[in-house]
Amino acid sequence: MNDTTALEAAAFRRLLAHLRERSDVQNIDLMIQAGFCRNCLSNWLQEAAQAAGVAMDKEQAREHVYGMPFAEWKARYQREATPEQLAAFEAAQRRHG
Repeated sequence: MNDTTALEAAAFRRLLAHLRERSDVQNIDLMIQAGFCRNCLSNWLQEAAQAAGVAMDKEQAREHVYGMPFAEWKARYQREATPEQLAAFEAAQRRHG
């Protein structure tokens, strides 16, 4: 592993820690503002694992990103999206393309 890879890995771990601390920030809000969410990160992690020949299913990837089983995180922290959030999400989808 080169220095850049180690730095990127450290930054990714820091991002995961930050997102775990900010369970108040809903995935839909991340999608509206940034065009990606925790589920996107878990999908990218799973894709990277597969590209490297490492077995990782969707639930394993999500548990890595969320720091707990996804169903548990969802039950603890995920709220129903408001009509305003849904409208903003639809508008963001058009912007983020």
